[in-house]
Parts: sequence; structure tokens; C-alpha cells
Amino acid sequence: MMGEEKLAMNNPIEGRHGYDTPAPRRLLRRRLGHHWKEQWGIIRTAADWTVFLYILIPGGLLGGRYYYGFWNEPLPTWSTLLPYALLPALLALLMQGGILLLMHEGDLLFLRQRKEWMRTVMLGGILYSLSVTALKITAGFLILLPFLVRGYGLSGAGAGALLALSLCCGTCVKLLTHNVRVQKQGWRRWLWMLLAAWLPCGLYIRAAAVWSVHPALLLLAAAVYAAVAAAALRARLALRGTFLGDVREDFKQRMKIAGLLLRGVIDKPRPTRHKPWTFRKSRPLLRPGTPESRLAGASIKAFIRNPGHFKLYLQFTGVGAIAILIVPGMLKWAVCIVLVLLMASWLVSYWKVFSSEEFIALLPFGKDQKADAGSRAVPILILPFSVLCSAAASVPLYGWWGLAVFIPAGAVIGIMAARVFTALRLAR
Repeated sequence: MMGEEKLAMNNPIEGRHGYDTPAPRRLLRRRLGHHWKEQWGIIRTAADWTVFLYILIPGGLLGGRYYYGFWNEPLPTWSTLLPYALLPALLALLMQGGILLLMHEGDLLFLRQRKEWMRTVMLGGILYSLSVTALKITAGFLILLPFLVRGYGLSGAGAGALLALSLCCGTCVKLLTHNVRVQKQGWRRWLWMLLAAWLPCGLYIRAAAVWSVHPALLLLAAAVYAAVAAAALRARLALRGTFLGDVREDFKQRMKIAGLLLRGVIDKPRPTRHKPWTFRKSRPLLRPGTPESRLAGASIKAFIRNPGHFKLYLQFTGVGAIAILIVPGMLKWAVCIVLVLLMASWLVSYWKVFSSEEFIALLPFGKDQKADAGSRAVPILILPFSVLCSAAASVPLYGWWGLAVFIPAGAVIGIMAARVFTALRLAR
């Protein structure tokens, strides 16, 4: 009983009213109403009615004026320079996203035995999500319609066929990607997502661009997408053993608006993994197997496994390489050296944070040992960056000779910068 009460408390609706709803459709309406109330409450935490009054109303009036001008005045010059395929590509972006099934954690005990109720709630959530997607696609299509008709000469029949194709493709993509999300995990999910999302969207963009003057072919393609969507819906309703995946995806969809509002305010929680992506076997990374080498290897593994650190490393590498390529002449080497020094400073700061962690403090390492381990880890971490920066400087300057120069030059610059900063900033 305690477990049932706890699960009921996790479901605000059923926690108050119980699972005594006389009909599944009434439960569906109750959960939809709670979802709307929940989303509106999340929005109200970031904006009150005065924000909507002073932003949405003037924005709507200004947008309406521009839209009227697109239909009755000359189109902007930039619109004539855009390729036609870009407009269907913009509609394809609106087809992405998940599906809300209106499943709650407590259904595992209280509702899962009633298959017809589960099917009704799940089907209602799917139809609701597809309806929202259809409204988004239709709104985007209406915004782009002046450019399609006046800029590219699309006929009325062609516009209607393109809208039908967009709606059918959006429904198909939504259902296929949802089926992948609730069944696959890890790299298999991303591989299947290529087939479920990117392939249908790519074919849609291609068909919309090639058959823009053939409405019948667009309608035929829409019929194909509708048939695939019907098969995907039938497969979704027939799935078994995906309850936990359904609840997980439902929670993501319910918290999507909250995630957008909190982006940049709090860090995104890292997913729990039983095995890391890299260095899956706990073997020493550096030899010989001295305590300093083991500590240095552990810091390198921790750096690469941390998404935030590794992403920032890659971003700084890309920006640094572009900066070196842009500057003229021998300034490339000056910028390269400055960037390597900045990277060395950041890596030493990372090492100091790593070595001061609580689990490192439990190990019997002295200051000298920590400094020696940092002096081994920082040069290894900086080498890829310094070598790539050296390549961006030497290849444009020396051509084929630069291919023979950039590796030793980058290694020397990186190691020297690492030694300077580790000697100055690591206490012994």
C-alpha cells in the first residue's frame, strides 16, 4: 500500500481523484486538461500578462503588416536569391520533436492491466501531438506561402498538394522517430534516427523541389507518406514492453518548455550510463604504472568523458583553426602560439580543479606527486590542439612542405607551453 500511495502522489491528477474514472475518454480529457494547465503554469513563471500584452500584441500587429506587404507589395530582394528547396527545408524543421502519450508512472500499477484504457489514452495523446504538429506545419506554410506563390510561381493546386505532402510527411516522421526513441538507446538510436527522420525529410525536400509543377506527383508522394504513417501508428499501438521508455519520453515532452526557459540557468543533467563511451576497460592509460602516471591517466579519461569539457575543447579548436586561417602571413604563427598558451592555461586550471576533488583528496598523493602527474597530463591533452593549430598555420604558408613541418612544430609549441604553465602554476 505504501508503494501505491507513493506512486499516486507522483501523479497529481490520480493522486487527488484516484483511478476511479468511469470511462477512459474522461481520463483522457482529464490528463489533457492537466497537461495544458501544467504548461500554462510553466509559462506563467517566466512571463505574466503584461509581458504578453506589451510583446505579443505589438509583435502580432507588426507581423501582420509585414505579411500584408508580402502579398501586396514587391517582395524583398533577398527572397529572390534563396533556392526553392530552402523553403521545404524550413518546413521539415517543424516536423521534428516527440509525441506526448499522456502516460504516468502510476499507470504501471493502476492502469496497465486495463489494456483498452491504456490504448485509448495513448491513442488520444498521439492524435493530440500530431494535431499540434499539423498546426505548426500549417502556420509555417502560411507564412512561406507568399514567397512560394509570388516568388516562385507556385500554383494554387501545387500549394495545396505541397501542404498535403508536408502534413503527411510530418505525421510520418513524428511516428517513426517516436518508435525509435522508445525502443533504442545509445548509438543505435542515432543510427536508426537517420532512417526514421533524416531520410524521410530528405526525400520530402527532394520531392517538393523536383515536382513543384506536378501537383499529382506531390499528392502521390503524400499518399505514400500517409501509408507509412498508418503502418507506424499501428506498430506503435502494438508495441509491448516499452512502458518505461514511454514514461521517459513523455516526461521529456512535458518538460520541454521548462527546459527552454531554464536553458543557460542550470546545467543539463548528464544521463546515467553503465559504461562510458570511451576507455570502456579500466586499464592504465600511461606507462610505467607509477602512481603519478595512474593519476595523470585518470585525469585524461575524466576530461574526455566529460561532455562539457570535451565540447569546449572541440569548439575552441575549431574557432582557433579558423582564426589562424583568416589572419595573413606570418601572423598565423603568432596567433597559433597565443592560442596554444591560452589552451595550456585552461588545461592547467582544469587539472587544479580535478586534483582538488574530494575523491582525489582521499588518495595519499602529496603536492609533488600531484604536480608531476599534472606535468604529464597537460602536455598530452594539449598536443591535438597544438598540432591542429600548427597545421592551420604551416600548410597555407608552406604548401606541401607544411605537411612535414606541422606535426613537429605543433608538438614543440604545445609541450613548451604546457611546461611553462605547469611549472608556474602547479605547487610543489
